[in-house]
Amino acid sequence: MSYVIGIDLGGTNIKGLIINQKGEVLKQHYIPTKDTDDGSWRENVKEMVEYLKNYLQQPVSGIGLSAPGLPNEQNQCIAYLPNRLKGLENFMWGEYLGDATYVLNDAHAALMAEAKFGVAKDRRNVVLLTLGTGVGGGILINGHLYQGLSQMAGHLGHISLNTYEETQSIVGMVGSLEYAIGNYSIEKRSHGKYSSTWELVEAFRKGDYFATYLWLSSVRKLAIAISSIANLLSPEMVVLAGGITLAENSLFEPLSSFMELYEWRPGDKKTEIVQAYFGDMAGAIGAASYVLTK
Repeated sequence: MSYVIGIDLGGTNIKGLIINQKGEVLKQHYIPTKDTDDGSWRENVKEMVEYLKNYLQQPVSGIGLSAPGLPNEQNQCIAYLPNRLKGLENFMWGEYLGDATYVLNDAHAALMAEAKFGVAKDRRNVVLLTLGTGVGGGILINGHLYQGLSQMAGHLGHISLNTYEETQSIVGMVGSLEYAIGNYSIEKRSHGKYSSTWELVEAFRKGDYFATYLWLSSVRKLAIAISSIANLLSPEMVVLAGGITLAENSLFEPLSSFMELYEWRPGDKKTEIVQAYFGDMAGAIGAASYVLTK
């Protein structure tokens, strides 16, 4: 039996686990990241790995690391991540940790978790969207993670839905999906009435007219984005992950209605849209899952 370690590196916490080839979690652990300008937070990643190895008392086949940013072509390090986790860019984790280590973008890792052991298991063509503070994503084509030029494929939150919207996303795109539904923009979109998407959804559930307008406008734009993605990639399934999916029926029921309006369905075939199975350990599980493909 082979064992692999998965690490999810976030700005607040480091999440780690050990899984076997069946995806069974033998141990999971959390520690604070303690992000500092001197890069000493990297020692906390090593501490996590050593903790998991000591628990297992057996060799591991490799380590997968999920992190924000864009990895290099060989998935050895994060090549691009400005203004966060100083010391992460171009840091070679395999040399530091002493084991073969593969580094993935965090949204790509979430996709790998669902494709290997979650709701998209045995599907070959899948798109995942993470709906949270912003909007991220990942693309699976013919059973393989598609990373593209500069490993930036899947940044679907930055597709444009409105060329007349002047607000730009962090990559410079106007009228982005991320702006339309991401939690970071809710105060601006609601003219200061709501400070979180959760407040908006609660008001929508109570029948507030403005909240209903604003929430359904966002869900409509999400449906248009998914329909456009379907026209481009024709996936078997779209997986929705992230905190905004906790709205559950308040999200999925109107989304289904809007999809009926906008999705092209030749032969009455429609794209299956499902909620992700994995929660806050998705990045660690997905990073470990990627190692199992090697």
